[in-house]
Amino acid sequence: MLQKLTVFSGIQPTGNLTIGNYIGALSQWVMLQKQYLCIYCIADLHSLTVMKNVQNVNQNILDTLSMLLACGINPEKSIIFAQSNVPQHTQLNWILNCFAKFGELSRMTQFKEKSHCNNTNVVALFNYPILMAADILLYGTHKVPVGKDQIQHLELTRTLAKRFNNIYGNVFIVPEIIIRHHGSCIMSLSNPTKKMSKSDININNIISLLDNNKSIIYKIQHAITDSDTPPLIKYDLINKPGISNLLNILSNITNTSILKLEKEFDGQTYHYFKEYIIEHLNYFLNKLREKYYFYRQDENYLNNILLYGSEKAKAKASVLLNKIYHKLGLQ
Repeated sequence: MLQKLTVFSGIQPTGNLTIGNYIGALSQWVMLQKQYLCIYCIADLHSLTVMKNVQNVNQNILDTLSMLLACGINPEKSIIFAQSNVPQHTQLNWILNCFAKFGELSRMTQFKEKSHCNNTNVVALFNYPILMAADILLYGTHKVPVGKDQIQHLELTRTLAKRFNNIYGNVFIVPEIIIRHHGSCIMSLSNPTKKMSKSDININNIISLLDNNKSIIYKIQHAITDSDTPPLIKYDLINKPGISNLLNILSNITNTSILKLEKEFDGQTYHYFKEYIIEHLNYFLNKLREKYYFYRQDENYLNNILLYGSEKAKAKASVLLNKIYHKLGLQ
């Protein structure tokens, strides 16, 4: 029997997850479980670069894990763990620092954007892509599902793997990038040229996976469309970004192609279009919330999943880290 290829991905336990997180990442994670050995990391160390109240980290981890389970991540099929519980991540981070170049990190667009938005220039934010590279390379990862905003980080990961391999032989697997085309980047409801972000201070810009029906109604009703007369419900990112964003959301929660939706709403008003989205989004999120609260009430069960996952992750990580230490003459 052929051994399954490994997929790695991570998510920060900061704030309520959004419909953008579900469509762009979590729904894909669920599908990947069918074909790959999936390793899913709750990236609490990464979250320290932006988290304002670190005392809530553990509760945020359990919140995030509960939502992963509600979305369909299966701990019997996938390895799920908190990043800080596997010390090999930070150990490999330091080693990769010795192979990364200052200029490479200074060109990372996310560092420039986040340091500006958060009004901080902490070293950890600058070093973020190296820890991300360590997360990925530590498990012999073959494929990494990412949004378009993470491609630059993945390219750096691939560069570091090749650089190390050129010196010490084929130690690291150079991972491939998996990009989801429709839905890979869900946009803000009021500014469809900006990515939907769970850290957005304006909660009306986002659809939280825990939003109630009343909130969904308000947010969709006030979502940006356009002033075309007559109304035209068509996927066109350049000329109709608001409509395109809503089509993306509806397509992914109903598993209906955008082409089919365009035909279905041909000649319809924007009001009718939004009412249809509200109905299906509330139905989808009601089921998801029910599952979330079912899992969230049992902290012992959640902690056992994290403990089991961290032990499996540490066992896998130790194999590669020991090989790296041997190559470097550290043991």
